[in-house]
Amino acid sequence: MPEISSSKFMVQAGWNDVPHLDAKTKAELLAATPPHLRKARSQGIPSLGSGAIYPVELEDIEVAPFAIPRFWKRAYALDVGWKCTAAIWGAQDPSDGTIYFYAEHYRGHALPIVHAAAIKARGEWIKGAIDPAARGRSQRDGEQLIADYKGQGLHLVNAVNAVESGLYEVWQRLELGRLKVFSTLVNFKAEYKLYRRDEHGKIVKEFDHAMDAGRYLIATWDKIASVQAPDRTVGASSMISDSDAGY
Repeated sequence: MPEISSSKFMVQAGWNDVPHLDAKTKAELLAATPPHLRKARSQGIPSLGSGAIYPVELEDIEVAPFAIPRFWKRAYALDVGWKCTAAIWGAQDPSDGTIYFYAEHYRGHALPIVHAAAIKARGEWIKGAIDPAARGRSQRDGEQLIADYKGQGLHLVNAVNAVESGLYEVWQRLELGRLKVFSTLVNFKAEYKLYRRDEHGKIVKEFDHAMDAGRYLIATWDKIASVQAPDRTVGASSMISDSDAGY
């Protein structure tokens, strides 16, 4: 048992540790429990405040990286800040509309020129969305920061930043299996596990840069997603086979 202090210990117990609960009773209890509380109640795993914002298990949305066809639409979204700047790239399968988060940029304490260089390295042609509030700065400072990034050659529009509707749109895609995440996005996955509301139902605004970038990307997708223009210097067969593993 983990020792909290010399006189306190933490014991984690779940339904499997209770002898009088049979399989039928456990199944009924689980069915009557909200998704975001099932692990807390059945396994004794502490819940995240009033619950995870996205009550979908990470293993249900995580996929192994694969080569992304050239004809798929791509876009990215950017959440900027001095402590951390995060960008998430997405690609959409035209056959079923599923969007795959396939790459990330995650770095703190660096100038826009540094972040911009890393972003352009993943494809200068890809359009992006940026937090219109520029992470809580004054309107003037935020506009200047956005101008700084555009001045570095990034193709950016202001992201749709309606928080609750954006969260719902992401959640809906996750529930329907229309949003997947490459297993290589370690920072996104780390934030996903802790993304939650507090006891008052408010979003906990810490360690959420990748989460915000992902929300911007989904909410602004139709405005920025595009397919790379054909390379006129190569043959048609080369254009079709060109792909990007995304990491």
